[in-house]
Amino acid sequence: MSATHLQIGVAGDLQSPIHRLDPRAKLIGLLGITIVAVSAPLQAWPVFVACAAAQLTVAVVAKVPARTLLSRGRVVLPLLLFVALFVPFSEHGPETFATTGAKAVLGTTSAVLLGATTSFPDVLHGLERLKAPKLLVLIAAFMYRYLFTIIDEVQRMRAALAARGYAPRHALQAQAIGRVATALFLRTYERAERVHLAMLARGWRQTMPRLDTLAFTRTDTLFLAALAAPLLAIRVLI
Repeated sequence: MSATHLQIGVAGDLQSPIHRLDPRAKLIGLLGITIVAVSAPLQAWPVFVACAAAQLTVAVVAKVPARTLLSRGRVVLPLLLFVALFVPFSEHGPETFATTGAKAVLGTTSAVLLGATTSFPDVLHGLERLKAPKLLVLIAAFMYRYLFTIIDEVQRMRAALAARGYAPRHALQAQAIGRVATALFLRTYERAERVHLAMLARGWRQTMPRLDTLAFTRTDTLFLAALAAPLLAIRVLI
């Protein structure tokens, strides 16, 4: 996989202290922020403020632009709108909506920060070292690896259709899309078979080979301690 594909989604300063942290430290730290926020009761607004401050600090140190956080965080908007529909029917509607919204935003921001400071292959490597289910990690790794291949195949098919003058004007003329989808599925299946046989021929042992190894350093420990100490203290006291 090219270096460009490895860095897809990464934003901010690639040489910042946050970007250079071990993926496991960022996984544990940002997941910890989410857990603290989700476990907080309705009235514990200082906990939400502390979690937001921790995330803001991480974003500033990593130099992740605010527009990146906002554009990627919009995925939580449909959830908030759905919850807002039930506000008039709840006894504690506004309070419940505010709490749910705060937890959803904080959880989404943690995920956005992880994706902006850690490449997807590094996240998978960190999950593997944290003893996440190996099958799920492998499925995610192969999906990410061959997603770009499938996208290239779709683009070539679209170019072929356009070269043959395909321009449907109503639904009855869209039957070619079904044939294209079928052909894409068959090609993807055949490619997967060939790749699997090639992997077995090269001694595949159900683990992704890597040239680099992860090393949990003192900086990673300090990062986790700096996040955990104030958040846990506020969560316990409130």
